[in-house]
Amino acid sequence: MEPFKVPIRFTDIDAMGHVNNACYFTYFEEARIYYFEKLLGKWDWNTCGIVLAQNQATYHLPLRMTDFALLTMRVTKIGQRSFELTYRIEVNQVLYCSGSSTVVCYNHDEKKTIEIPKPLLNALNTLL
Repeated sequence: MEPFKVPIRFTDIDAMGHVNNACYFTYFEEARIYYFEKLLGKWDWNTCGIVLAQNQATYHLPLRMTDFALLTMRVTKIGQRSFELTYRIEVNQVLYCSGSSTVVCYNHDEKKTIEIPKPLLNALNTLL
């Protein structure tokens, strides 16, 4: 699957002239949406949703407004109700940021955790 093209916006740039550290978590979120839409298509996120349990980023190099950054997302672990994702943001195949998330499957209508639905499990397995 094609990597996610990171949309570096003018508002992402801080006083130091590079992307503010908090923006990377938005990039991770946008990549999750991108990958899940490509893999699952139309999906009922209310009854078969997700919530973040943990989010982490390591900053290797500063991203700048003119950088053409690509973000790849992979699955590193799959449990019964949760899974772990890793992220790599690169410019010209040089690592600028890496990160990870622990994601829990959740039924937002019933307000409870759920087992990973089979279609989502199948999609996750393609990213291992």
